[in-house]
Amino acid sequence: MSKDLEQLRQEYAENETKLQQYRHRVQRLEQRKQYYEKGERQKRAHRLITRGGAVESVAPEVRPMSEQGFYSLAECIFSMPEVRAAVRDAAQREGE
Repeated sequence: MSKDLEQLRQEYAENETKLQQYRHRVQRLEQRKQYYEKGERQKRAHRLITRGGAVESVAPEVRPMSEQGFYSLAECIFSMPEVRAAVRDAAQREGE
């Protein structure tokens, strides 16, 4: 009976080790996922900042505008048919 008990203790210890390894593996995968998600957010933030800077360099008059005023202006501009066509054409050229 003591041999069975010793064998069970050994199996228990091995399974505890495996459990810790699996937990560690899950933790690493979660960290990797967060790293990639954070990287995408950083890329998006960089892109938005860069494009916002480009808008301000082309039209410095927008600098003092409120956020709401700027959005209203952008909606007005991008609702113009000729602007929509220009944006669509530029996006298609980029996609080629």
